[in-house]
Amino acid sequence: MALSASARREQILGLLRRSNGKIISASAMAAQFNVSRQIIVGDIALLRAGGVDIVSTARGYQLQGGSEGIVRTICCRHREDQLLDELYTIVDNGGAAVDISVEHPVYGVLSAPLRIFSRYDADELQKALAEKHAAPLLTLAGGVHSHTVSCPNAESFERICRILREKGILIEENG
Repeated sequence: MALSASARREQILGLLRRSNGKIISASAMAAQFNVSRQIIVGDIALLRAGGVDIVSTARGYQLQGGSEGIVRTICCRHREDQLLDELYTIVDNGGAAVDISVEHPVYGVLSAPLRIFSRYDADELQKALAEKHAAPLLTLAGGVHSHTVSCPNAESFERICRILREKGILIEENG
């Protein structure tokens, strides 16, 4: 079974961390994960949007500044009216919601970038959904969805998970 987009991004980050500063080409990563080079380029862009300091060179990518910051996937379930509470919890505790993925019974895994770094970003998402009379992606899967979450450190990630768990939103974290 193919990796989900968020799991692939976690593995890309792990690969870059283990490379000890060596440059890894998008083509090499694409071959390793059995996806196109363009998928890898998009994954790198999402990781960067989530605060991971990845440097592009003519030969590929490398992690800048060691292994500061973490990127993990969390699985959540909530009602549509709890969307802002979930996103506020992530950003208020030092994290960023990089993307969202749902498992659709017909289409498989559907993912979309979010790039939610602040309450303002969360409010803008909510506003766009309302203005366009669009339902959030989580409604396609009964409220069950996953987020790639970027945090400056493990303490921030653990705090986000604890609070989301207390609110009954967090199903599990993968880290």
